[in-house]
Amino acid sequence: MQFTTRPTLQGTFGMVSSTHWLASQSAMAVLEDGSNAYDAAVAGAFVLHVVEPHLNGPAGEVPILLAPAGGEVRVLCGQGVAPAGATVAHYRGLGLDLVPGTGPLAAAVPGAFDAWMLLLRDHGTKDLADVLKYAIGYAEHGHAPVERVGETVATVRRLFETEWTSSAAVYLPGGRPPRPGELLRNPALAVTWNRLLAETAGAGDREARIEAAREVWRSGFVAEALVRQARRPTMDTSGERHTGTLAAADLAAWSATYETPATYDWNGWTLCKAGPWSQGPVLLQQLALLPPELPPYGSADYVHLLIEGCKLAMADREAWYGDAAEVPLAEMLSAEYNAERRKLIGDTASHELRPGSPGGHAPRLSTHAHRIAAETGEFDALGVGEPTVAKPPTSPVPGEPEVAPDGGTRGDTCHIDVVDRWGNMVSATPSGGWLQSNPVVPELGFPLGTRLQMTWLEEGLPNSLTPGRRPRTTLTPSIALRDGVPVMAFGTPGGDQQDQWQLHFFLAVALRTAVRGSLDLQGAVDAPNWHNDSFPGSFYPRGMRPGSVTVESRTAPEVVAELSRRGHRVTVGDPWSEGRLCAVARDPGTGILSAAANPRGMQGYAVGR
Repeated sequence: MQFTTRPTLQGTFGMVSSTHWLASQSAMAVLEDGSNAYDAAVAGAFVLHVVEPHLNGPAGEVPILLAPAGGEVRVLCGQGVAPAGATVAHYRGLGLDLVPGTGPLAAAVPGAFDAWMLLLRDHGTKDLADVLKYAIGYAEHGHAPVERVGETVATVRRLFETEWTSSAAVYLPGGRPPRPGELLRNPALAVTWNRLLAETAGAGDREARIEAAREVWRSGFVAEALVRQARRPTMDTSGERHTGTLAAADLAAWSATYETPATYDWNGWTLCKAGPWSQGPVLLQQLALLPPELPPYGSADYVHLLIEGCKLAMADREAWYGDAAEVPLAEMLSAEYNAERRKLIGDTASHELRPGSPGGHAPRLSTHAHRIAAETGEFDALGVGEPTVAKPPTSPVPGEPEVAPDGGTRGDTCHIDVVDRWGNMVSATPSGGWLQSNPVVPELGFPLGTRLQMTWLEEGLPNSLTPGRRPRTTLTPSIALRDGVPVMAFGTPGGDQQDQWQLHFFLAVALRTAVRGSLDLQGAVDAPNWHNDSFPGSFYPRGMRPGSVTVESRTAPEVVAELSRRGHRVTVGDPWSEGRLCAVARDPGTGILSAAANPRGMQGYAVGR
């Protein structure tokens, strides 16, 4: 019998899994009130803004995958675009080679709020007031913050006190960082949501009130405050004060949109992801690169195969993914292309960045990527993506929080999955708008985001900074179908690591299901995980670590030794340090619902009945 940290929850009424227990329980309360998975997800998401402010905020972004009972899987894109004034020439004229990692220059059009409103309007049943009341309550009356909130604030305390004083007003109560066991309030945020509800109360029916809220965000008091903040000179990771490019017209013109997911079929499963404006297809490419027969699960051969396949998929991400050019995704998922790419996987670890040539077209990497790919030494640890809160500070990709000498910091991400008794399913990965990304907008209680840091200041690339185009994001929720029927929603925080951890999780579920006949969600979440950094990181200052692999210390010593022998630069991390997965599932044959949550980081929980 295999023991896990927690049971896989099972029931028939509803299941929620998220990265914070208060969000999970708030979403479950909505289900208990007779509502559906979409109402529940919206309520949980707004609670995440309050209780995980170092990981996401209303002015951040969110990709949402939804699978309506009996309907088609859809992507709801809550990733805002670059403002009209955000040109390569403008940033280069400021003497910048990279978009700063903090401050208003890195702010795209905020996308999360509008995406959640569209989900509620089109698929929910509740009034906006009914789903916002949980977040308003925690903002107004307080919540006991997780330890990481105070630790994050401590890293930027001097910046808050000397530069970002509006952030100090919220996150340095009594002149010090928040402490566990003490209530943390955000009264400005509660006032914002209450004012939003008051201004939209007389707009008409439920849908009309939601539409009115979208207009207030786009052109009312929220938009006015966001633009004022973007125009305030702000200290950022460049070491200088800059104003941003976000304008009223940018906010007024943008809306979240529905899209068809990118998909790949593997052994009776169909994986659904957001398109190549995200890194979502990296998971699909990794599956396409797998040989027909896999080595024994968890063996050195197995781990080596997955690591080397990931390097090839990530190299393609670097050369081909983005919103500023057509992406040849069909070719990159084709059997012919992957048969050739699979030949590049040898018995030893590759330390090269090797993008492919789908359709015979030559790949083009940024000048920065070429430069760092040629460097074989150790890299600046701040350069590799959003960290996960579970990572210890001794990891080569250090645990959140982290702060640079110039005050630059990074944030991580959240996740929420919901399935209801009717079979509706939703998976979402909210991120951005972190408390350490930009100063708190004093009139609103939350900061702008920094997603433009993922673009290149070089013309002609798929991910070049381009007005009206989305920055390529790392956010990548998943929905899996079995024989064409949605059965599982899952995802994780972790920036560049997300689709590495999700691949291992998915394969653990799929391979165990083939043997046991049932979904072992918690066992797959708990299984020892790993990641590599052999590609340019998506976050400022965009470093990489060729040949790296970081494994949990629970990995078998003989596996670690064999990986090292094959040329992998292995770092053994803490036993519970890789991944923050959430998952819910539904068995279409029995109607049984299940859920699991990650024990790493000590805050993710699943609930259900």
